[in-house]
Amino acid sequence: MTNGSFTMSEPGKNLKIGITMGCPAGVGPEIVLKALGKTWPEDIKLVVLGDASWLKTVAQQLGLFQDWPIISQPRELDELTQHAVLNLSELSQVHWGQPDLETAKAMVGYIKEGVRLCQEGLLHALVTAPISKTALKLAGEPYPGHTEMLADLTGTKEFAMAFWGEKLKIVLVTIHVALKEVPHLLSQEEILKAARLAYQFLKNDLGLKAPRLALAALNPHASEGGLFGQEEEKILIPAVKAAQEEGLPLFGPYPSDSLFFRAVKGEFDLVVSLYHDQGLIPFKLLHFEDGVNLTLGLPIIRTSVDHGTAYDIAGKGVANPQSLFKAIELAIHMAKNRMAGNT
Repeated sequence: MTNGSFTMSEPGKNLKIGITMGCPAGVGPEIVLKALGKTWPEDIKLVVLGDASWLKTVAQQLGLFQDWPIISQPRELDELTQHAVLNLSELSQVHWGQPDLETAKAMVGYIKEGVRLCQEGLLHALVTAPISKTALKLAGEPYPGHTEMLADLTGTKEFAMAFWGEKLKIVLVTIHVALKEVPHLLSQEEILKAARLAYQFLKNDLGLKAPRLALAALNPHASEGGLFGQEEEKILIPAVKAAQEEGLPLFGPYPSDSLFFRAVKGEFDLVVSLYHDQGLIPFKLLHFEDGVNLTLGLPIIRTSVDHGTAYDIAGKGVANPQSLFKAIELAIHMAKNRMAGNT
């Protein structure tokens, strides 16, 4: 690996990568069809979990790849010789940009079946196309997004949201909370949890021999010795010391206005970010079109696009599939590392 990138020629064979279709009314169907039409290594088989009839319609409407078989039973995965669509719903109608109860329930069904197939070993990884909070609510699900749903479905207690890019990688300590709540939610243990999961990801799934993690400070200039807040002294510095005592290569806390630049230049392999926008602003500045979202700590491999359903452009044929391509590549890389015995 060089600067976080990877090739597609590593050990492993006959990998089956599941791809959920996402919300049928969003850009998910378009980008998964573009993934099916892309050239992948011969030992990789993509399996789209979705609605075959709607995918055929979308392919015809947008002039996308249509040469894929439809399977209806998971047992058919054992003998798969090419990319395929596992048909899991029969949608009566779909209106671009307008999720409804039927499409919302189907969207959730694709995720749940994908998790089940990964747990049973029929799929080696799950890549998820975008869903929306609106559709989740319509389906009656209590989750704010994929991360919490996947953790619940797999019974995972310790998990973290992370983002992969060739130039920058981050893990979040807190996720979707109001900024004013962040200082109250920070703790030494929460930082340690994120650092542990990040270290395991870098070492076991990415194959880095000696990864280095950096902790971003909460306050400007890392509080300037307490002038701008006490969180660094009371929480962050003790967390770094505790991590190092565990053998975790966590350093800092460093002022975030310069830390991400240092990470991009190669001084650190990943930044532990304390809150959503602290990490996502620099990440999306660099990887808005090709970033990958992933959930650390799950017993299955799960990667995802780093964008939403884009209802405003759904059905127009202009959705950029690069984030999905990278999510698939990362899932393949992680699966091959695990098959090679790196975990």
